[in-house]
Amino acid sequence: MDERLLIQEAFAAMAQAYAPYSGFCVGAALLTAGGKIYRGCNIENAAYTPTNCAERTAFFKAVSEGEREFAAICIVGGHDGKPAGYTAPCGVCRQVMMEFCDPQRFRVILALDEEHWKEYLLKDLFPEGFGSENLQSADGCA
Repeated sequence: MDERLLIQEAFAAMAQAYAPYSGFCVGAALLTAGGKIYRGCNIENAAYTPTNCAERTAFFKAVSEGEREFAAICIVGGHDGKPAGYTAPCGVCRQVMMEFCDPQRFRVILALDEEHWKEYLLKDLFPEGFGSENLQSADGCA
């Protein structure tokens, strides 16, 4: 995988962000197992709760197109196209990643630019994450 290409795609996604309230634009580039990239940006809402993060936008676009296997995501965030430090995914986005990704292999890249980035596995960002295996119980609730 070319991290630089994923970083470029994340910055291109960030340019599409709709963030009139916070002014904090986020872009994500999601890489499928087959090598396709889906972009996502944050989309704010005056009511705040309906706001959607860039990471979830990318996942929902990919899943709605039939994708189910993912290799990595790159996330960038800041003001006026300039990063404001490493932008990590929120808890809700980590939970969405857990739904669709193998936490032992899925890579999360946080970038400042093409030369400076940090890389994590989902399991390191979301230890003891809740996934479908947690719902598989023969006993049920008693």
